[in-house]
Amino acid sequence: MTEYLSIRQVLDIHAEHLRHHGGASGLRDRGALESALARPAMTFGGEDLYPDPPAKAAALMHSLAVNHPFVDGNRRVSAHAAILFVLLNGFEPLMSSDDLVATALAVAEGKVEAEALAIWFRQRLRSIE
Repeated sequence: MTEYLSIRQVLDIHAEHLRHHGGASGLRDRGALESALARPAMTFGGEDLYPDPPAKAAALMHSLAVNHPFVDGNRRVSAHAAILFVLLNGFEPLMSSDDLVATALAVAEGKVEAEALAIWFRQRLRSIE
């Protein structure tokens, strides 16, 4: 069974990043955060729109980076949340921090869509179950 992130977990991630990296605090749009967190669990006709944890992580990262729910730190939070999601769901990330940061930036700039991001994750995750 897939474990999804809660609003509290993502707010904690945001607070942690502000402590370590600085930036403006605050939730800009709670609805955007709720939408981003709901996206990985979306279904249509009883079927998951995002069929596996890499696709769900991609949907989460994409939504957090693009929806800008926070005043600051959206890219960092999107990357951290996606990594936490895959860890909670039995996958080990194999990408470097630099690769993750560059990808989060590309997503936020609209250069990478969720489908391509899912492929990127599939190539950089290993099942640990």
